[in-house]
Amino acid sequence: MIGSLQGTVAAIGEDSALVEVGGVGYLVQAGARTLGQLSVGAAVRLFIETHVREDAIRLFGFAGEEERAWFAHLQTIPGVGAKVALGILDALPPDMLVDAIAAQDKAAFARANGVGPKLAARLAQELAAKQGPKGFV
Repeated sequence: MIGSLQGTVAAIGEDSALVEVGGVGYLVQAGARTLGQLSVGAAVRLFIETHVREDAIRLFGFAGEEERAWFAHLQTIPGVGAKVALGILDALPPDMLVDAIAAQDKAAFARANGVGPKLAARLAQELAAKQGPKGFV
């Protein structure tokens, strides 16, 4: 599994970046906040969550390990896939996410793309009942 990439940003798209590492270009999906921190030609280190499926291998990149850990943790909630988890982390960086969980703030979760009222309520309830990702919270 790929855990991190360190290289040069070759291109930035709407929902992904191409990171060149030793002559190999890795297409890394990321949220808007992470992509906003990148610039073409700049050096970058991204923490990677690798998803291996029957039909594809997808890399998801994050500026920090804490955000990567929360991305994986959010997907333990039924109905939360990679796209929704990225949307939640765009709307709620890890420190705000911890506050929203502690307050069981359904409205904060509902601000994320792909999160409706029912999922927001379930997120607030189930994340409050779970411990955060290991090493965080």
